[in-house]
Amino acid sequence: MSLDIRPVVSSLLRNRTGAVLVAFQIAIALAVLVNAVFIVHQRIDKINRPTMIDDLNLFGVQTSEFTDRFDYDASVHEDLDYLRGLPGVVSASVTNSVPMAIAGSATTVWTQPDTKGMRAQLNYFSMDERGLQTLGVRLIAGRAFRENEILPPLTMKNATDFVPAIIVTKVVADKLFPHENALGKTVYSMRGDPATIVGIMENMVGTGWSGYEAVDQVAIMPLLPRLYGFGYLVRTEPGRRDAIMRTVEEHLSTSNPNRVVKFVRSVEYFKKLLYREDSNMEIFLITVTVLLLAIASLGIFALATFNVSARTKQIGTRRAVGARRADIVRYFMVENGLITTAGIVVGCAFALAIGYWLSLQYQLPRLDLYYLVSGVLVLWLLGQLAAWQPARRASAVSPSVATRTV
Repeated sequence: MSLDIRPVVSSLLRNRTGAVLVAFQIAIALAVLVNAVFIVHQRIDKINRPTMIDDLNLFGVQTSEFTDRFDYDASVHEDLDYLRGLPGVVSASVTNSVPMAIAGSATTVWTQPDTKGMRAQLNYFSMDERGLQTLGVRLIAGRAFRENEILPPLTMKNATDFVPAIIVTKVVADKLFPHENALGKTVYSMRGDPATIVGIMENMVGTGWSGYEAVDQVAIMPLLPRLYGFGYLVRTEPGRRDAIMRTVEEHLSTSNPNRVVKFVRSVEYFKKLLYREDSNMEIFLITVTVLLLAIASLGIFALATFNVSARTKQIGTRRAVGARRADIVRYFMVENGLITTAGIVVGCAFALAIGYWLSLQYQLPRLDLYYLVSGVLVLWLLGQLAAWQPARRASAVSPSVATRTV
């Protein structure tokens, strides 16, 4: 028999409380699903973005002076000779910070003296002539530092001095000199001290302060660190990092009684720590989304099951006047489709409103409509699947069973 949609709508209007509640569940589920998946996808992209350094084979050592008898120059020279001579070590350099550690040094440079012109905020590494090789970052243009360009250790006496040369990431070069080749150009510190850009490297990830988005605005400076702490960055051959870390920690902890080794940790450790909040947010949003979808599916299933139980007589009567089992299934599927569609329409408005609010409140990108369309399809299919079993059970009601209920 042909199915007229008007009886379905009429039946829903007479018993609209359950249908409205389920439609509202679907609307909330869609709004949360779309925005949660969008945010999760952004977090995944952030966590998996290329670091452009050899992060899997890097580890950092943080040390500190322990007594007045500490000889910085002799200690650094001795430590670097030891580290660079270890079998399996590709390169090692002194450094003020470890990549992706939630600490580091920052400065701002301008393209003109007196803080004029284009500006860029930099998180920087103070390293020696082997800094680039140790990081494993590729040089796009220019050159690495020469040994005679490395400045003496940073102390209170020269704390405000600027460096004569600097290597920056491509994003910094493009920001400072958007329509020019930045190589060989001069940048200036807040005090007006000049530095020449001698190299441009790929957009590596620098230090990772919480909430700091310009992590690829990185510079390397030819300066031995000391005043604000110093350590070493070591790059190993693939697969040998952990073993070499243990060897280095044992040696450095006992080789010099005038300093203390604060930590020996892999860059991968700091990477996981840096993105811990993003990973936790990802897990939380996925869990909430799955629970909401499950609740919405259970609501649809429960409503369809209730309607079947409450309409046993009506179903039997329809069967008695010639309705086929397929007609009964189609009736309940259409009814559920109308409820789901109503919830989806309201949910689309909710999803767009929440997405707009998130973009204003947290400076997130606007919700991509691709996620909205995908969410609509997922919710609609899930709703129909949830109603399928109750609809099939309704079609199994025989006319004789319905007659005995009269």
